Amino acid sequence: MNILIASTSKEPLFQQIKEQIKQHIFSGELKEGDALPSMRVLAKDLKVSVITTKRAYEDLEHEGYLLSAVGKGTFVAGQQPHVLREWQVRELENDLEKVVQEGKRLGLAKSDLIELIDIYYEEDL
Repeated sequence: MNILIASTSKEPLFQQIKEQIKQHIFSGELKEGDALPSMRVLAKDLKVSVITTKRAYEDLEHEGYLLSAVGKGTFVAGQQPHVLREWQVRELENDLEKVVQEGKRLGLAKSDLIELIDIYYEEDL
């Protein structure tokens, strides 16, 4: 599992870790039952506080992405395909909300945003 921390980002470190772990789950790189590094090992690897990794793991466990077993470790929780898709759609909705807010801040009309979405949707990615 590869996690990159951007110290210059405005996003809190724990949030960066959390989002990247979610992306690894969404992409299938992390699957049900896969063990994650311990909080201490991850903190050492990323050169961050254990409190930071603890917060990321606890949030992910609370949201249902991870399971922790005392003395055994932290593992990816089982995700049924429709539940995983629902999480992915929810993440997309969060991103869209940010895009709409930024568009409004820039003074773009709704039609301009829709046109931009149409352009990007039709592109081969």
